[in-house]
Amino acid sequence: MSILLSPPERLHADVRLPASKSLSARALVLDALSGAGGEGLSNLSDCDDTRAMRSAFAATGDTINIGAAGTAMRFLTAFLSVTAGSRTLTGTERMCHRPIGILVEALRSLGADIAYLGEEGFPPLRITGRTLNGGRIEVDGSISSQYVSALLMIGPTLRGGLTLSLRGHIASRPYIEMTMALMRQFGACVDWTDERTIAASGSYRPTRYSVEADWSAASYWYEAVALSQDDSAEVRLHGLQEKSLQGDSLVSTLFKPLGVRTEFCCDASGPSIRLTKRGKAAARMEQDFAMQPDLAQTFVACCTLLGTRFRFTGLESLRIKETDRLRALQNELRKLGFVLYEPTCGTLVWDGETCDVQPVALDTYEDHRMAMALAPVALRTGSLRINNPEVVSKSYPRFWDDLVAAGFRIAEQ
Repeated sequence: MSILLSPPERLHADVRLPASKSLSARALVLDALSGAGGEGLSNLSDCDDTRAMRSAFAATGDTINIGAAGTAMRFLTAFLSVTAGSRTLTGTERMCHRPIGILVEALRSLGADIAYLGEEGFPPLRITGRTLNGGRIEVDGSISSQYVSALLMIGPTLRGGLTLSLRGHIASRPYIEMTMALMRQFGACVDWTDERTIAASGSYRPTRYSVEADWSAASYWYEAVALSQDDSAEVRLHGLQEKSLQGDSLVSTLFKPLGVRTEFCCDASGPSIRLTKRGKAAARMEQDFAMQPDLAQTFVACCTLLGTRFRFTGLESLRIKETDRLRALQNELRKLGFVLYEPTCGTLVWDGETCDVQPVALDTYEDHRMAMALAPVALRTGSLRINNPEVVSKSYPRFWDDLVAAGFRIAEQ
């Protein structure tokens, strides 16, 4: 399926964002490790990834298929290693080409029984759970923070706990901090012992926990305000907290140079933010996205359409996401007339170079963030054709409905 997306002349919206899928995934694992059975969790994200996690915990069969949910693959690989029973863990074709060897080898060093059923270093996996020995292990922290989070969460269940030493650059550290904060809320003891070492011990207890709204989802509304040519544009986003565990809450600061003002509010309905336009977009932007990689697509699309030249670094992990996001961004922005290049690994640059616009539909690469980051571009192009828009169900199932409520028009092609 493809859609033709047309923007409103004026942008005024009141949006109730989905709950954070990152927090939901961690809360589900910790709740299961505490033995609570999910009764204390509320406001879980209603998206493909969270449904995959919930289905996995309820599964009684031999095989668990998590589809395209990368977080579920990593977290469940660790969880199943310490859970009685033998399971096959698999996913989509793309998922079976996403590497998981670093996590598997770390778990094997603790005594985990994990076998590859296909290519070495990739799913599907056959996992037979048992009680594992703890101790000290070393892991490359530069590849994926989800490997680190997966190991940390099972740490308190190991004999003697877990001491995790991270070598190399520590990728997406805010997500590791998020994991640690939730572990503490569920009763575990976890902390940095030095700049590169984390110790996890203690035990989990059943805990009541309500998931806050998703700051990553908020980024697409920031982009819409930035790209809107309506000087009175205003968007209210509900459920976001100023002091958030989510690293992507930095979006409220990062969009200031692109002309978006954030006002934090709180009333009887709970916390919210109000986005308005303020000033002109900067001529140039430089940012290291190593700590907030999920924001990169939003800023690449937004900056090019604003004419803001940029140099974005820390994007190495985008190669192993739902798609090769660096290549996908270069392909789709070229269709819109912008020439991006990658001078070094993990760096994406636009120096103002343009090319002829290609009047074709934009592709989404089975990647929810490609679809959502490209959608607000319609505010500058006048209309936009997007292929496979349904991929937003991975994290924000109501995204297109919310755009329609904000005045966008959508016609199926």
